[in-house]
Amino acid sequence: MDHHILQKAQCSQENLGKIAKPIPLVRMGPCLPGAMEKTSKDDTAGIPNLQLYDVKTGTCLKSFIQKKMQNWCPSWSEDETLCARNVNNEVHFFENNNFNTIANKLHLKKINDFVLSPGPQPYKVAVYVPGSKGAPSFVRLYQYPNFDEPHAALANKSFFKADKVTMLWNKKATAVLVIASTDVDKTGASYYGEQTLHYIATNGESAVVQLPKNGPIYDVVWNSSSTEFCAVYGFMPAKATVFNLKCDPVFDFGTGPRNAAYYSPHGHILVLAGFGNLRGQMEVWDVKKYKLISKPVASDSTYFAWCPDGEHILTATCAPRLRVNNGYKIWHYTGSVLHKYDVPSNAELWQVSWQPFLDGIFPEKAITYQVVPSDVPSEEPKVATAYRPPALRNKPVTNSKLHEEEPPQNMKPQPGNEKPLSKTALKNQRKHEAKKAAKQEARIDKSPDMPPAPAQQSTPRSTISQSTSGDPETDRKIKNLKKKLRAIEQLKEQAAAGKQLEKNQLEKIQKEKALLQELEDLELGI
Repeated sequence: MDHHILQKAQCSQENLGKIAKPIPLVRMGPCLPGAMEKTSKDDTAGIPNLQLYDVKTGTCLKSFIQKKMQNWCPSWSEDETLCARNVNNEVHFFENNNFNTIANKLHLKKINDFVLSPGPQPYKVAVYVPGSKGAPSFVRLYQYPNFDEPHAALANKSFFKADKVTMLWNKKATAVLVIASTDVDKTGASYYGEQTLHYIATNGESAVVQLPKNGPIYDVVWNSSSTEFCAVYGFMPAKATVFNLKCDPVFDFGTGPRNAAYYSPHGHILVLAGFGNLRGQMEVWDVKKYKLISKPVASDSTYFAWCPDGEHILTATCAPRLRVNNGYKIWHYTGSVLHKYDVPSNAELWQVSWQPFLDGIFPEKAITYQVVPSDVPSEEPKVATAYRPPALRNKPVTNSKLHEEEPPQNMKPQPGNEKPLSKTALKNQRKHEAKKAAKQEARIDKSPDMPPAPAQQSTPRSTISQSTSGDPETDRKIKNLKKKLRAIEQLKEQAAAGKQLEKNQLEKIQKEKALLQELEDLELGI
């Protein structure tokens, strides 16, 4: 198997000249943001601080004065015959890389951002205008160069609660997903503001995508088929759901430690991953059968990319995001590591990328669920133990979770198809039955006029006995314990009815287990 990877590393000044330069992905483009010079406020004309170069010849084709720091970058169509640039309430379009003549203009007051559609002609463009003075924000879709007609817009979607937006075209340029974000969540639910997801189609249809769980939207990605998209959203553990073009949920992956989604180039495999401040857990899904393929872990990864063949995955730890343990791994989607490279401790890995290929070069292959063999020795994942205070370090460890994760919809237990109970579940069930029997016995003791229940052959250990010891002191303690248990039962019934209990009442309920144990000890001593 040929792994086509371009790699840049920083080892030393002597080695910098030996490192091959990466193949440029575009023939022409603007300078980097850091290379832009600041314009002078005193000079009305300003100094050109944005230059466009021909990569092949190194010739500067055009210089512009760029005053805004946001949304300044020009954008090209995939065939590089159309270039667009945002300039003061207008989007300027240049054809065939002739930057001396503006071929067309799209004028909208206070236009903030735009995105060109992928694919060949006819080109489409999505533009965003933020709201002001009580008016809503809106996103409109146009087809180039039809901008001036009264009803030139293909679609329009207006919405509130939007300080900024992210617009995502699908591959066929038939619809756009808009992630609208606010800097401040007025409800106080999130420190990072509030986000909503909107759908706009070029046929005029639009909708708000209803997300079942509250919280931030971490990632939204289109399938290459352009017929569905996946959203990762909600407070941790985050949910992931696939939606169709009607914005109806198709499949719910449940909840888990994830904040990103990646469709394979052919759209038949989906990877849900948790990178950044998460542990790098990945879930690889067959999206045709919605069946889990593998769950590899790529710890400390800062970069993820599918190989154009749709079978291999690249994960990397790069600087400056992380300056230690830099390196990259090549995975098969079944979970095996086929190649691994660790950068020396005195070096940094800056960038890793697959060599690009045109669509259709690699045909789609049938999905396999068997792990592909590898010569790379497997690594045992490092198990991070939770911090335990000194007072608890010599005591047994209790397994507890901060959040209960929700399984995918095809793994949830169906009614009438319950699985056999585990040992822990059986033990808890017996405790529950014993406690229920004790409560029943307490009720019988409260009603002396009722005939005594027939003796059972096997009585749970925690069942309250009716026997007397002949010792007045022991009988008095048993009677007091039964009285306290009856009071606790009444408090629990009040809490179940919705009554707000006092702090001392809640403390009484917490003592129920200890009282039952004390009662059992007294009865065993009879």
